Amino acid sequence: MIDTDEKLILVVDDESRMVRFVRMNLELEGFRVSEAGSGIEALEKVRDELPDLVLLDVMMPTMDGFETLEHIREISNVPVIMLTVKGYEEDRIRGLELGADDYVTKPFSPRELASRIRAVLRRAEMPSPVAKTAIRIDDRLEVDFRKREVIVDGERVSLRPTEYRLLYHLVNNAGWVMTHEMLLSKVWGYEYREEAGLLRLYITYLRKKIEPDPSNPRYIFTERGVGYRFVDFERYAGEG
Repeated sequence: MIDTDEKLILVVDDESRMVRFVRMNLELEGFRVSEAGSGIEALEKVRDELPDLVLLDVMMPTMDGFETLEHIREISNVPVIMLTVKGYEEDRIRGLELGADDYVTKPFSPRELASRIRAVLRRAEMPSPVAKTAIRIDDRLEVDFRKREVIVDGERVSLRPTEYRLLYHLVNNAGWVMTHEMLLSKVWGYEYREEAGLLRLYITYLRKKIEPDPSNPRYIFTERGVGYRFVDFERYAGEG
C-alpha cells in the first residue's frame, strides 16, 4: 500500500492552469506536489528535491518533454509518467523508448491520473524477483536475473526494469501460455490489464534484444488473441 503523504510528485508543464489543476487533485489524494515550468527547472528540482515521481508534459517550449526525459535519465532513475496528447501514438512509443515508465493521455480524469501514479510507485517499490543466478536457455542465450542481463552469443545485454519483469514472468512460466491480462497485471499492475498495446511494444523490445530474428521468434511466441509463451527450454534440455 502506497503512503501518499510521504510521496513527492514533481509536475512539469509550462501551462500554469494545468499545473494548478494537477496540483489540486494530487494534494486531495494526499500527495505532496512540487512544480516546474520548464525542462531546465525540472532538472534542477530532480537534483535538489529528489522527487518520488515526475509527471512530465511532452509539449513544452525550448526543451520539450523528450529532451528533458533524456537528461533526467542521465542523472536519475526516478519514475517518469509522460503526459501526451490523445491519438499521438508515436509520442507514447518515443517516451517509453527513452525510459519513461508510463504515459497518460490528455484529457485525463484526476482519478485515472492518481491511479496511474500509484501503480508506477508500487512498481518502483516492488522487490526484484529473483530466480537462479543464471538460466541457460540454449547455446546462444542465457538469462541472469540478479544482474538484469541477458547474454546473447557471449555478449551481455542490459534490460530495463520493465523488460526484466516481463522476461522474468515469461521464463518462469516457460512452456505455458500467459494471457495478455495476466502479463499486464503482473508486470504493470491490475490497472493496466486492458493495455494490450503496451505489452506488444515491450515484447517487441525484448525480441530485438534476445531473438536472432525478431520477425521469426525462437524464444517468445505469440498466441494470437490470447497472449505469449516462452519456449519450453527445460523440456528440451531434459530430452537432450
